[in-house]
Amino acid sequence: MKYVLVTGGVVSGLGKGVTASSIGLLLQACGLRVTSIKIDPYLNTDAGTMSPFEHGEVFVLDDGGEVDLDLGNYERFLDSTLTRDNNITTGKIYQVSLLPQYLSHNIIIKPGYNFLPLFLQSVIDKERKGDYLGRTVQVVPHITDAIQEWIERVANVPVDGKEGPPDVCVIELGGTIGDIESMPFIEALGQFSYKVGPGNFCLVHVSLVPVLSVVGEQKTKPTQHSVRGLRSLGLTPNILACRSTKALEDNVKTKLSQFCHVPEENIVTLYDVPNIWHVPLLLRDQKAHEAILKELNLVGKAVEADLAEWTARTKIYDTLQDPVRIAMVGKYTGLTDSYLSVLKALLHASVACHKKLVVEWVAASDLEEITAQEAPDVHKAAWDLLKGADGILVPGGFGDRGVQGKILATKYARENKVPFLGICLGMQLAVVEFARSILGFDDANSTEFEPETSSPCVIFMPEGSTTHMGGTMRLGSRRTHFQVADCKSAKLYGNAKFVDERHRHRYEVNPDMISEIENAGLSFVGKDETGRRMEIVELPTHPYFVGVQFHPEFKSRPGKPSALFLGLIAAASGCLESVLQTGGKVIKASTNGVANGTSTGKVYQNGNMYSNGNGFHH
Repeated sequence: MKYVLVTGGVVSGLGKGVTASSIGLLLQACGLRVTSIKIDPYLNTDAGTMSPFEHGEVFVLDDGGEVDLDLGNYERFLDSTLTRDNNITTGKIYQVSLLPQYLSHNIIIKPGYNFLPLFLQSVIDKERKGDYLGRTVQVVPHITDAIQEWIERVANVPVDGKEGPPDVCVIELGGTIGDIESMPFIEALGQFSYKVGPGNFCLVHVSLVPVLSVVGEQKTKPTQHSVRGLRSLGLTPNILACRSTKALEDNVKTKLSQFCHVPEENIVTLYDVPNIWHVPLLLRDQKAHEAILKELNLVGKAVEADLAEWTARTKIYDTLQDPVRIAMVGKYTGLTDSYLSVLKALLHASVACHKKLVVEWVAASDLEEITAQEAPDVHKAAWDLLKGADGILVPGGFGDRGVQGKILATKYARENKVPFLGICLGMQLAVVEFARSILGFDDANSTEFEPETSSPCVIFMPEGSTTHMGGTMRLGSRRTHFQVADCKSAKLYGNAKFVDERHRHRYEVNPDMISEIENAGLSFVGKDETGRRMEIVELPTHPYFVGVQFHPEFKSRPGKPSALFLGLIAAASGCLESVLQTGGKVIKASTNGVANGTSTGKVYQNGNMYSNGNGFHH
């Protein structure tokens, strides 16, 4: 097994995740099988309970793992299926490494409970009682050994659907070199590099080479200090990936090579590009893959990098002109990373339809009447964006802020025949809006927001936990069976009888109200295997009005857009009928002869280019 470690220095947000994903794609293009691991040094067991404002979206895997959004980048770039074990956290390491000591106390652990503090307490108790018989329990070697064992175990698990272990494992260490919480991982990785030996371990350090506007000169000192700090911790970089606004000048490379002890040919520039699909091409053009293959003694096994399809898709992306405007009505519009996978799914679908995606960010609360009273200009601007959109998307979310605004946006889409896609909470609120407007249930609501409502359209799932938040929702891949063979959703999925998609929710549509709602015209075309849990809802009389309990964005890929996102973009672009007739495929000739993807762009914020926080512009 070969390992590539990606670390970051100077500042956060340089794009380690995109760099790691691009390295993986490049090695995959060389004929190698690749897997990925993300290390997050925080104490949380997983990302499930973290605020989207702090860490961006929570990405959900097939096995129900709630993980860092970087694993979404890995899956999209490599078209792989990862597991929760591909995301290592400090909480998980302590939990696993100290589990035997904890279980010896015969304490019952409730599902989803983060019991790290009790672990530490139990170890201290045992030490006080003398159970360790004089031995010292320490971070080194007990925790560092656990980290290395975890990496070795997970690295050998295939993620591409094939038999046998992968060839290369790309590991991304979250945070920045020098962070206190990452010290045990750095020590473990230093030991690990020595353990696996030369030729099996390659360290790629992502650093910043800023250009000061006053002098216009690329400054190497931040990277020098970062590498010095890395070396002082026992890790030596083999390759430097330098973030800068433009390509590194030759004299800058020479200086970095001299002071960082890295060959000039192993120093690459990650300069600003139109979108992140250019990053693998950027690395290839600078022969980064050749440097990595040389460090890992894989030159004889690898073939010439074949990125023809990726290059062609990137060219299409760059040349899109005809816009399609989608209003994103959400709660976390202040941080676009909160909806990263939704944005990517919209992008994949828009590129497949040869449309330039323009996302109009609409804060749901700005649509509400209280905003009209307190800030009428804001209220008007929000409604103008909504009414000017070609399609409306209401994504998932938690909490009651902005719920009424989402309901108003859903009602506008339904009444005005605007293409609509509601995801998770968005689907639930579509049912609530229909019950209020069509059935006349004025107090129809979800018990999440109004526990005492007399018309509970959405209820708490029986198997959910009311006391613990983490890991207690209905999570991961679940099967949805189509009830109506000729519905739009089934056609978009290639006339399938069922589909497997990822879930993350603790509330569901009330099965006791289904017949009444369906008799009024809203059709539940997809249900789970029991037939009592609603998965997909459609309004047959509407051009495209679809709500889903699952999160189709998590399985969207470049070249393989999510079926329902493809339906939304196609409907908003006026080509839905042709897509439905071809079973969810976009048949459209391109100038370079590359066909568009089958269902499984440039993204703008209110018409302006934005950065997703990783340093690369989309």
